[in-house]
Amino acid sequence: MGSILFNPRFAPTALKVALFVGTILFLINHGKAFFNGQMDPDRWISAGLSYCVPYMVNIHGQFISNTRKRP
Repeated sequence: MGSILFNPRFAPTALKVALFVGTILFLINHGKAFFNGQMDPDRWISAGLSYCVPYMVNIHGQFISNTRKRP
């Protein structure tokens, strides 16, 4: 499974999605705290997940789509 997360076929698209969607999620969930200088370690962990989750969801979607196309 680990090799799928960094597969050169899937990773570039997943990175783009993670940056776009993750930034939107970060701003929605942590924007006020970030701009007010109120980010603590727990918020930074949560903020990191704002990027990790879209990355993993996209990798999963690409993998499932790719495996279903094969007979």
